[in-house]
Amino acid sequence: MLSDGDAAPDFILPGTDGDAVREYMLAEHTRDGPVVLSFYLFDFNPGCTDQLCALRDALWLDGRDDVTVLGVSRDSAFSHRALAREHDLPFPLISDSDGAVSERYGVRYAELAGHRDVSNRAVFVIDAETTVRYAWAADDPEEQPDWDAVRAALDGL
Repeated sequence: MLSDGDAAPDFILPGTDGDAVREYMLAEHTRDGPVVLSFYLFDFNPGCTDQLCALRDALWLDGRDDVTVLGVSRDSAFSHRALAREHDLPFPLISDSDGAVSERYGVRYAELAGHRDVSNRAVFVIDAETTVRYAWAADDPEEQPDWDAVRAALDGL
């Protein structure tokens, strides 16, 4: 898994903001400030929905127009669109359909509950220079991120 100080691999992946499906590039967002890259296992999985809704409801993100949040899983952009609409998610969900980005970040399960190449629950804070400033991955698929640690990492930039 990537660690603090590592260069964050760039990517171009399809995704959605809940409306249009388009391509998303990490570098296009780091130009505007830090990025919170939140990997999750599956759309509509209760724990993953909790993870994404916790980000949606994070009051410490209010007024932080310089911070971009991107959710990442192996599910399709069309499944992402349904999830984003159902839960009114205000940030893009992007599709790592072949698992290559999860692999590059070191957060890919080879197999989980009969599903191959699943993204682990993980969070990275990436600064404007595309350097990882915070990295966390779940030891157990049910474990949730420590959002206070994510906030502290952002506050330290």
